[in-house]
Amino acid sequence: MASHKSAKKRIRTNARKRAVNTIASSRIKTTVKKAMAASEKEAAEKLYKDAVALLDKSAAKGQLHSNTVSRKKAALTRHLNSLSAAK
Repeated sequence: MASHKSAKKRIRTNARKRAVNTIASSRIKTTVKKAMAASEKEAAEKLYKDAVALLDKSAAKGQLHSNTVSRKKAALTRHLNSLSAAK
C-alpha cells in the first residue's frame, strides 16, 4: 500500500481513468461489432455513421491510435460497400 500522499492520489486517479477507459473501449467495440453485423443497407449506413463518429472522437482524445482508427474505418467501409454491391 502507498504511504505517500501523492502515491495515494495517484492510485485514486488511476482507478478513475481505468474506469473511463474501460467504458470507452467497450462502447467502441460494441458499436463497431453492431455496424459489422448489420445486413440491411439502411441500418448499416446509420450504424456506420455512428461508429465512424465514435472512432474519430476516440482518436482525437488519444484513446486509440489514428492508424488503428483508420484500419477500423476501412473495414467498416468495405463491409458497407459489400452490402451495396450485393443488393
